[in-house]
Amino acid sequence: MLASAALLLAGCGPADDTPVLTWYTNPDDGGQAELAQQCTEQAGGAYRIETSVLPNDAASQREQLTRRLAAGDTSMDIMSLDPPFIPELAEPGFLALPPQDVVEATTQDTLEGALAGATWKDTLVAVPFWANTQLLWYRKSVAEEAGLDMDKPVTWDQLIEVARDQGKDLGVQGARAESMTVWLNALVESAGGQILENPEAPADQVQTGLDTDAGRKAAEIVSTIGQEGLGGPGLATQQENEAMLLFQGDNGSFMVNWPFVWPATNAAVEDGVLPEDLPEDIGWTLYPRVSEDTEPAPPLGGINLGVGAASEHQDLAWDAIQCIVSPEHQTQYFVTNGNPPASASAFDDPSVREQFPMAPAIRDSLDLAVPRPQTPYYNEVSTAIQQRFTPPVDVDPATTPAQTGRFIQEVLRGESLL
Repeated sequence: MLASAALLLAGCGPADDTPVLTWYTNPDDGGQAELAQQCTEQAGGAYRIETSVLPNDAASQREQLTRRLAAGDTSMDIMSLDPPFIPELAEPGFLALPPQDVVEATTQDTLEGALAGATWKDTLVAVPFWANTQLLWYRKSVAEEAGLDMDKPVTWDQLIEVARDQGKDLGVQGARAESMTVWLNALVESAGGQILENPEAPADQVQTGLDTDAGRKAAEIVSTIGQEGLGGPGLATQQENEAMLLFQGDNGSFMVNWPFVWPATNAAVEDGVLPEDLPEDIGWTLYPRVSEDTEPAPPLGGINLGVGAASEHQDLAWDAIQCIVSPEHQTQYFVTNGNPPASASAFDDPSVREQFPMAPAIRDSLDLAVPRPQTPYYNEVSTAIQQRFTPPVDVDPATTPAQTGRFIQEVLRGESLL
């Protein structure tokens, strides 16, 4: 009887010769595994998608992907890729280029910021799946007391002044981590500059743009918040989660952070950890401006789906990716996992507006969002920035930008070690 049951169960599963596509995913709340199952069912036996979860931190994800791709691993069928990984993996030919029909089918209504994060040397080398950006979150009570009209653009100088005058904390990320590069890049780009002036250049020819008015203004903002203690007592070790906790506290005022803070805050309220009326005091708007008359350049995050050049199932992988990134699935992923879609039309779904009332602001922000430096040497650039711009209390606007720019060039030329 048991043997018969086992045979019946085996007969219900996919045939042994069904091609298996491995999808290397970043950690989430199970949304990518759910989409893998749904697209497997939709494939009708043409293939089966199995997920393999990458490490939690971006550096370890990059290391594992790079090693496997460099070794010609044929299981790299589908990969969830952070935008900064794209140039490093595309330049040596580790990624298969999406066929033109796939590009046309998957990017008809993709937001500009998301497309920029999936492009290398003017060529789309991966398909945007979800996009992410940071908003300026604020406590309405603090803004009201300060007399700030949050329906109008606000600047970093204004936020610093309010925090200073009211003795409040600003939620920023000052830790020696990727979050510092994210913050600095947004500040420099918002000031009209670039961390790298020629990011596509060979390593020994890269020119940095930190020793400029834009770089010095960015350093001034980081330094002021650090030296005046406006980022809270834990600024030197503060990443996104810690900044959220600071903002949720009694001394919270303004915070730059990703949209995950909204469902996380509401969940904490439901669990009785935070006051019931806290969400009513939280507002949101576009990223702060560095200059009053210049649009902000919010951080760009998210995930693109790439196919390994050594994959033995490239055609099937591109078919699966078209299923995964459909606007319906992007909407589903946003609602269930809190990660915003790369598709503009996905923002119009009523379920999105109901769960994320700030969805219009996220969409507007993604149109302004700017990627971190698109260079094959991103890891070296980011690590150098983290070493020189942390802790924020030690940043000197007069010297840190120039020193960091020289250090990046020395590292890329092999004259200094990280």
